[in-house]
Amino acid sequence: MATILHKIKAYLYDNVLTKDNPNDFTARTASERSLNVQQICQSAANRGGADISASAMEHATELFLKEMAYQLCDGYSINTGYFTANTTIRGVFDSPSETFNKDKHSIIFQFNQGEKLRAEIPNIEVNILGIAESSAVILQVMDVKSGSVNDLLTPGRNLKIVGSKIKVTGDDASVGVYFVDATTQERTKVEQSDIVTNNPSEVMVVIPELAAGTYTIEVLTQYSGSQSLKEPRTATLDKQLTVA
Repeated sequence: MATILHKIKAYLYDNVLTKDNPNDFTARTASERSLNVQQICQSAANRGGADISASAMEHATELFLKEMAYQLCDGYSINTGYFTANTTIRGVFDSPSETFNKDKHSIIFQFNQGEKLRAEIPNIEVNILGIAESSAVILQVMDVKSGSVNDLLTPGRNLKIVGSKIKVTGDDASVGVYFVDATTQERTKVEQSDIVTNNPSEVMVVIPELAAGTYTIEVLTQYSGSQSLKEPRTATLDKQLTVA
């Protein structure tokens, strides 16, 4: 019997990703926060998970990640044991002589769990906290140009946002879809005319001309399903998105 070393808390949400059962739910991890390299190294040093200082571990990790990215850009596949990574070309080539076209094709990096990480799964206990409070939630986004889910953003192209109670509606001036720069916290609001589809479980927008960087996405809405809310509520995707 596996020893429980870790605990994950999760809430249940209406499953809008499948249509066959209107009464089923999907679990979403109640993540407290996102950890960066520095925080992970500091945690390892504090709990005895590293035999070097946090700063030395952080420096070595950054060197490793930089070199890994370099090798991925040369087309090599990566297998760390904890995750695998490879470079993938998206898009259709209409003839054997067609060359790569950045307006038609795209490059993405795909990461998947490795054997060492999978081996930790039996050591995790999942505590379902019940049905989440009836509020707006973003479950996933898809960059239509690249087909990337919860990862890439292609400025000027469509982004499909799937969730619950995310219809963009209300009289408050703050209502809308926002891309928030993860570094500067600058907020870029999607023009109303660039909201292509606007339904309770799916919103499609044209991605603004964002600079290269990392972003979070927010939907502010007064939609509740019955009557308009007095104050907007915010749905935020718990993953960061990248403009290359």
